[in-house]
Amino acid sequence: MKTTEQNSNYKHLDEMSTVELLNGINTEDKLVPQAIEKCIPDICKVVDGIVERMKRGGRVFYTGAGTSGRLGVVDASEIPPTYGVVGKFIGIIAGGDDAIRNCHEGAEDDSVQGWKDILPFCPDENDTVIGIAASGTTPYVVGALENARRNGLLTACITNNEGSPVARAAEMPIVAVVGPEFVTGSTRMKSGTSAKLILNMISTSVMIKLGHVKGSKMVDMQLTNSKLVDRGSKMVMEETGITDYEQAKALLLKYGSVRAAADKYNGK
Repeated sequence: MKTTEQNSNYKHLDEMSTVELLNGINTEDKLVPQAIEKCIPDICKVVDGIVERMKRGGRVFYTGAGTSGRLGVVDASEIPPTYGVVGKFIGIIAGGDDAIRNCHEGAEDDSVQGWKDILPFCPDENDTVIGIAASGTTPYVVGALENARRNGLLTACITNNEGSPVARAAEMPIVAVVGPEFVTGSTRMKSGTSAKLILNMISTSVMIKLGHVKGSKMVDMQLTNSKLVDRGSKMVMEETGITDYEQAKALLLKYGSVRAAADKYNGK
């Protein structure tokens, strides 16, 4: 039996008090970072492989169904505002964009459509496909990985069951065994949390290694709201030594990013 389908370690959830439910969920959630820690060597290989290819113009395609697909779409959509990088991380979900909000569970059973959904982006050997599937058996993801690998793309996966078809299809599998879910089979819980954390690790590390962070600051972030303009203005002050907030803000807005404003002021 798949680990993700094993019975919960907790009996009679329907008879528990609210505090018992919350303590039980929290106890299980604490196991997730421990499982991911064991995967760090594998995550490292994926990050380094992506960086190497992105330096040659490559991109990352996240592909998944249901919760897994939504997590990929979320991570990809957060890269442009956070790092000012557009079109490098692309989230693809079985059933199309409508499946982000609505149930399209049957779409995951199509073993051909996953690769078809990537083809309009004209993928090549500099690109990476990361399949996300808690069960490790999703045909949509398996098919996408197999076709991507045959076409020379780097392939990786995030899954929660050892020896799964998804893990076998990927050149670089990441297998985070988080154990049975609090609610039996509800992989939106620990399994989903592990995928979210691993996606954060991958995309954040890639962006740092490609130079979009200076020190610990997001110097290429998009100035899409007042909070980010305020943050950016303070970062410009820190980078330039300017002590006047309004001067730093004006410089930021003129040049459009912390990096550009600081470089211009510092004569770079």
